[in-house]
Amino acid sequence: MRFLSTISSRLDGKGRVSIPAPFRAVLEADQYPGLFVHQALEVPALDCGGNRLLREIDGLIERYPAYSEARDLIATALLGGAETLKTDPEGRISLPERFRIHAGITSDVVFVGLGDKFRIWEPSRFSAHLAEAKASLRALRANLSGPDLSGGNPGRGSGRGEPET
Repeated sequence: MRFLSTISSRLDGKGRVSIPAPFRAVLEADQYPGLFVHQALEVPALDCGGNRLLREIDGLIERYPAYSEARDLIATALLGGAETLKTDPEGRISLPERFRIHAGITSDVVFVGLGDKFRIWEPSRFSAHLAEAKASLRALRANLSGPDLSGGNPGRGSGRGEPET
């Protein structure tokens, strides 16, 4: 089971939001008691998950020698400011203010599945990030495709004179 899709939601008056049912199912299968959350490092969003995300973080930390500066920095950034948020019987969590501030969340949120984890975004920030990700992916694809042998645009098509789909 993986976190997939993009699902919109809204905070209630108490700052709570319901974790989407498909995401709750992944967390339940992972047997994590609640929701592990930390501030995403490179974007204004929240990284969320359960045991699989924690194993990924542990694996990253374990790549570095004990007591090394790199290991300490990674552990501090990914674990030091993290929390395990408890879910209520309806599958809701209360987002602490510091997390809402980091992500720019005021009322609406978007849950974005990323496989072993998901992110919680403020919708307009996610839209901008998604547009940037798509543009970067198109550029990467063009670079990976190499020269176009059909005489068309460089990096486009199959190289056999077929149009790109």
